[in-house]
Amino acid sequence: MRSDLKSAKELWGWTKTLGISISLAMLVNIFVLQPFKVNGQSMEPTLQNAERIYVSKLSHTFSYLPEYNDIVVVDSRVNRDRTLKDDLLENPLLMFSMGKRDGKTFWVKRVIGRPGDTLEFKNEIMYRNGQPLNEPYIKEKMVNVPDAKIVIPENHVFVMGDNRNNSDDSRVIGVIPLDHIMGKKLF
Repeated sequence: MRSDLKSAKELWGWTKTLGISISLAMLVNIFVLQPFKVNGQSMEPTLQNAERIYVSKLSHTFSYLPEYNDIVVVDSRVNRDRTLKDDLLENPLLMFSMGKRDGKTFWVKRVIGRPGDTLEFKNEIMYRNGQPLNEPYIKEKMVNVPDAKIVIPENHVFVMGDNRNNSDDSRVIGVIPLDHIMGKKLF
C-alpha cells in the first residue's frame, strides 16, 4: 500500500513538472522567441528558401515600431484584426496549428517605410522622403515597376522582399498594421 502511494505521488510530481515545462515553453514561444521557416525566394540573397530563422516576439508583445531595414515576419492577412487568440492558436507547439504556419500567411520581409514616410517608385528607383534608397542587400534592380507614391499611415509599416522582382509584399497587399508584425529576425 505504501509503495502504491509513493508511486502515485512520484507520477503526480512528474506530471506537474511536465505540465509546467510545456506551459513555460508555450509562453516563451508566444511572447518572446519563435522559429519561422523562410518560404520561397523573395528574400534572396539575404535569406534562402527553407532557411530557419528565429524571431524576437517582444516587438509584437509590446507593440514596438521596427527600424528601417529590420527583417520581420508579418501576418499577410491585413484585412482582418489579429487577436491574442490568433497568437495562441498559431503557436507551433500546438499540433493543430501547423496548417496555419505556411508561407501564404506569414511572410519574411524587410521594413522599408515607417509611419509618416512618403515612399515613391520613380523610374524603377525607390525613394523614401525624397531620397533614393541605398539598398546593397537587394538581389537585383527592380524592373517593370510602375511609378507610384505612398504615404505610410500611423501604426503601419511598408515591407518588401530583397528579391524585388520576385516578391509579394506591401506592393501587393498594402501597408502592414503594427499588430501584424509577428516579430523581428534575431538569427
